Amino acid sequence: MRDHYDFRKMKGERNPYLKHLKQPITIRLDKATVGYFKTLAGGLGMPYQNLINLYLRDCALNQKRLNLKWAA
Repeated sequence: MRDHYDFRKMKGERNPYLKHLKQPITIRLDKATVGYFKTLAGGLGMPYQNLINLYLRDCALNQKRLNLKWAA
């Protein structure tokens, strides 16, 4: 089957999905929050980082805002 392929004539091209890749960041979360998402993600059978990303994306798309009131 290898005789049918000739990769010498192939031209390289850029990854068309490059702009859709995720950006690595460093974020500090408390242990209880990470534990919550790990437990939830374990029940769903997915990595907890993906679950956090999906949750944050949903917040951004729906323009959810946290109602904070600081103590005086």
